[in-house]
Amino acid sequence: MPPFTLSTSAAISDAELLSLYGSVGWTSYTNDPEVLFRAVKNSAFLVSAWNAGGRLVGLARTISDDATICYLQDILVHPEHQGTGVGRALLEQVLERYCDVRQTVLITDDEPWQRAFYESMGLTEGADFSDGPVRVFAKFR
Repeated sequence: MPPFTLSTSAAISDAELLSLYGSVGWTSYTNDPEVLFRAVKNSAFLVSAWNAGGRLVGLARTISDDATICYLQDILVHPEHQGTGVGRALLEQVLERYCDVRQTVLITDDEPWQRAFYESMGLTEGADFSDGPVRVFAKFR
């Protein structure tokens, strides 16, 4: 049995969200908690990971039309639980939930370990598509 459980229905308190996002240094979220709470509430799908003591240790959330695109907005794991399979399990849940959706999209930091992780899960970087590179445009505010 893994040292965590996954849930798609567990209630997550505001304090738990702030603690998890803070643990990975995502200050763009923690600096404006009301926006974070609204974003999580309005997610199309959310799966959370909990340790044996009932502490929130990971979360993945999506935005989707449930037909053509699933945007994996956040996937994060508390640093104490990174490398234990939590991130893999969260992403597997997202990919399973959206297995019939044509595109799964993720924008992430440019860290070598992140590329290796996402590629191991079947995702391809836009520049590496066999039909030619895919351009991704984004505007951050």
